[in-house]
Amino acid sequence: MKRIKEIEEAMREKAQEFLNQKARVKHYRISGVFNEEYGDGDTWAIFEYTDEEVARLKYLFSEALVSYVNLPNKEYSLEEAVEVVKNITFTKFDASFDLDVRLGVDPRKANQMVRGIVTLPHGTGKTKRVLVLCTPDKEEEAKAAGADYFGLDDYITKIKGGWTDVDVIITMPSVMPKVGALGKILGPRGLMPNPKTGTVTMEIGKAVQEVKAGKIDFKVDKYGIVHASVARMSFDSNKIYENAMEVLQAIIKLKPAAAKGTYVKSVTVSSTMSPGVKVDPKSINK
Repeated sequence: MKRIKEIEEAMREKAQEFLNQKARVKHYRISGVFNEEYGDGDTWAIFEYTDEEVARLKYLFSEALVSYVNLPNKEYSLEEAVEVVKNITFTKFDASFDLDVRLGVDPRKANQMVRGIVTLPHGTGKTKRVLVLCTPDKEEEAKAAGADYFGLDDYITKIKGGWTDVDVIITMPSVMPKVGALGKILGPRGLMPNPKTGTVTMEIGKAVQEVKAGKIDFKVDKYGIVHASVARMSFDSNKIYENAMEVLQAIIKLKPAAAKGTYVKSVTVSSTMSPGVKVDPKSINK
């Protein structure tokens, strides 16, 4: 307990030091409970911990945090931003590399909706669990393509009971009336099949293979932002860059004709538990 108190005091001193220097600090929750918050407007710091994981407090004073505090308030090229994120990521697990793109669109208007699919050149780094809801004559095709689960009525009953332990659901147009009844369960989880994302199709085998190869779909949210996980931090920098650029170029190509003014307003990249790093939108225009 004495050691905990010492660390807690060190946290207070460090937070006050940041405030005195007018450094902007943002630290996401590691794994624990809220402990202290210091703030004076735009400058703030949050530290969190649990008694059982005191050792993890070292992360708060690691090079990752120090590096971010010392980052200049600037926009980097995408290549530079990838390297910066790599340098400030110190998680023990294989974190994801995330992309957030703020667009100059009004998602409330149907003619300004941005939604698309893209196959990442180096995959997502994550094995996706695929369920195919199909008629018996398509089950063998689904199995051969690598689907983890396939069938129809049994899985529909299972989903109605609350089972959603999959990442992607692919189905056929002829069984959509049955699948549509699952909308309230699948919709909020982002699992509802949709022809626009290629998950309602007669080409079951092809659709499964594309998902397994790294196909992802993205959609602008109600705030005008597209969020996408495009790689794992274990990828080398060039592969992360190429995956991110593939998604960015797909977003640019989908610019609605009705969108006026600046289309790509800002781009931010980060890993699962790192601060965000700003990217100069000009660096993504080929």
